[in-house]
Amino acid sequence: MKVRNDIREFIKTVPSDITLVAATKYVDSIEMKSLFNSGVTNFGENRVDAFLNKYKALKDLNISWHFIGHLQRNKAKEVINKIDYLHSLDSLKLADEIEKYRTTPLNTFVEVSINLEESKNGVPYYETEDFIKSLLKYKKINLVGLMMMTIRASDDKDNQFAKLVDLRDKIEKSLNIKIPYLSMGMSEDYLEAIKEGATHIRLGRILFGE
Repeated sequence: MKVRNDIREFIKTVPSDITLVAATKYVDSIEMKSLFNSGVTNFGENRVDAFLNKYKALKDLNISWHFIGHLQRNKAKEVINKIDYLHSLDSLKLADEIEKYRTTPLNTFVEVSINLEESKNGVPYYETEDFIKSLLKYKKINLVGLMMMTIRASDDKDNQFAKLVDLRDKIEKSLNIKIPYLSMGMSEDYLEAIKEGATHIRLGRILFGE
């Protein structure tokens, strides 16, 4: 994959108040550097080993690093002080690892299972409020948002995004807290996500050409 020829023009189509996180699972540090030089500064990785390699290769660039994949507890300490955002907190055991190893509060999204798909991670939507209530005692977790993934084959993604927005609003009111960010929307549905209230979109293949 190579960065699309009109990448600078494409970036201009994303509203300025939306954070574009480049999901770089399938590209190497050379393509990432090209993206960076075109104006993309937020990068999201799914796998620990790949993240560590790319982090080392691009250490001289002023990148905001997002970990957007499932983070195994036994690997948390390897990355937890190198990332700026974690999009996939889904268990108190992982929260414990963050609390143990992180040196400063980590900007964190709780991953929510809106559709209760068995094949995907995330806190079931009906348990999210209690989960967040438990998180409030952690000093090294700075809760900034909720994250979700849609059912890809679904034709009602607007509804799925709206459910996360409604859940966020209810939790804010119930717990008297602010949850400013919503990480939702990928290459195939980011426009719908923005329309429904996304603040962070995770774009992969749409940034690249074959």
